[in-house]
Amino acid sequence: MFKKKIKEVTVIPLGGIGEIGKNMMIVEANDEILIVDAGVKFPEDELYGVDLVIPDISYLRKNRDRIKGIVLTHGHEDHIGALPYLLKEINVPVYGTKLTLGLLSGKLRSHNILGDAYLKHVYPGHSVKVGSFKVEFIRVNHSIADACALAIHTPAGPLVYASDFKFDQTPIDGQMADIHKLAELGNEGVLALFSDSTNVEREGFTMSEKEVGKTIDKNFSEAEQKIFVASFASNIHRIQQVFDAAMKYNRKVALSGRSMINNVGIAMDLGYLDFPEEILIDVKDVKNYPDDKVVLLMTGSQGERMAALTRMARGDHYHISVEKGDTIIVSATAIPGNAKAVGKTINQLFKRGANVIYEALSGVHVSGHASQEELKLMLNLTRPTYFFPVHGEYRHLHLHAKLAESVGVSKENIFIPDLGDKIHLTPKEGKITGSVEAGRVLIDGLGIGDVGNVVLRDRRLLSENGILMVVVTINKKGKILAGPDIISRGFVYIRESESLIRDANKEVEKVLAKCEERGIAEWSVLKSEMRNVLNTFLYERIKRRPMILPIIMEV
Repeated sequence: MFKKKIKEVTVIPLGGIGEIGKNMMIVEANDEILIVDAGVKFPEDELYGVDLVIPDISYLRKNRDRIKGIVLTHGHEDHIGALPYLLKEINVPVYGTKLTLGLLSGKLRSHNILGDAYLKHVYPGHSVKVGSFKVEFIRVNHSIADACALAIHTPAGPLVYASDFKFDQTPIDGQMADIHKLAELGNEGVLALFSDSTNVEREGFTMSEKEVGKTIDKNFSEAEQKIFVASFASNIHRIQQVFDAAMKYNRKVALSGRSMINNVGIAMDLGYLDFPEEILIDVKDVKNYPDDKVVLLMTGSQGERMAALTRMARGDHYHISVEKGDTIIVSATAIPGNAKAVGKTINQLFKRGANVIYEALSGVHVSGHASQEELKLMLNLTRPTYFFPVHGEYRHLHLHAKLAESVGVSKENIFIPDLGDKIHLTPKEGKITGSVEAGRVLIDGLGIGDVGNVVLRDRRLLSENGILMVVVTINKKGKILAGPDIISRGFVYIRESESLIRDANKEVEKVLAKCEERGIAEWSVLKSEMRNVLNTFLYERIKRRPMILPIIMEV
């Protein structure tokens, strides 16, 4: 199968280590590269104005001729969201299951990447040849249909990549995780296991998705007015259960939110949702039905500012308003970094008199990630020589490493690498042999990577202390002809701080007069002197340090 008989493989994580999100891993063997997943991470509060975070792909750019393909585990944003940016630079085939590629195809079209020629459909339980790699797609359960673990066969042995999974004994679609295949691989000998660490802090087993259906049914039976359900648009099984309850209680369903409308359309076209089409109505027509005959299924479970539920909570949605007595089901858990926004939305809904049901109070959501006993089961089924906890913050990775030790994995064979580390594996030895360029690239609007640490520092400073601009008109000798005029934004309201601004003007006049006496007319020096005197004056006067922007005009 392989051109060379050297029993070695190199693994390089470019994302998903020490963080939840932007999952991406590189496998190298026989001078060929295989990419596993390419996801985004949603920005945290300190990333002011940033829309998305993607992995740094500098190493892939330099080695694009060696890349044979990309294999995908499932269709969540943190696993496929970076592909539009990657595929604009690296044109290689992408392999995934039907729903995964369906969601990806819509995303690529929205980025004006046309054509599905390089999207290669693989059924769970089947395998593909990507260069000299053989990749098996092994069905697992998760909070999205068609999720798979991957067995990547390399010269040194198979790698099992189980980035997001759980073992659900009663899955909605009846498709059980392929435990037999995982055990078969374990019997043959697994070189390394890469396993999901998200829920390592939770004891026992993760609840079945069917338990959510029971809670949804109960809430539907008790609701007397409109029902709002906010969920991840990718959780097709959850969406199916909402439609099932709506049919049972004779309610129409309206969709709100672009991703919800798009994903339901894709899932219907591909056969992943089963309901009569007449149950669907346009959100504009909700007002034509009695309140006890409608359900609104929407985005906004993460408190996103412009999502449907968030806008309804604020009262500025175009068509729908939340009224006293309405039932709101927030059927999701907050992604790290989103808890504050979710809490704010829930508070606003309560303030409007709605009956809000959310995870902290009832079983309207179950995780798609394995808890401790399932993580142990994955380890015991595959019995890897080497173990890599992935998909988690550092505390999760360390706890998962200890869990692996408890089931018999040698401590020396457990790795918690940093992003970019090159892990060289053979059947007899595993070691970190160096590193490649890795990290994060920030997406801001259409800008890719043009927001760096300096820009973020300026945005933080502006958000905390505001900006003060001082405008001066001078002649070629540095003599003041007009100004200084001070303009403030986010610092002080000038009319209410006239004495402060007047005194600040005087300080600028003094320093410019000194510069004129010394014959200094160079703009950079004048700006520096103005900035320094204002910094000192304002801090001594009001203990604040706004961003100071001197503007000089010469006539």
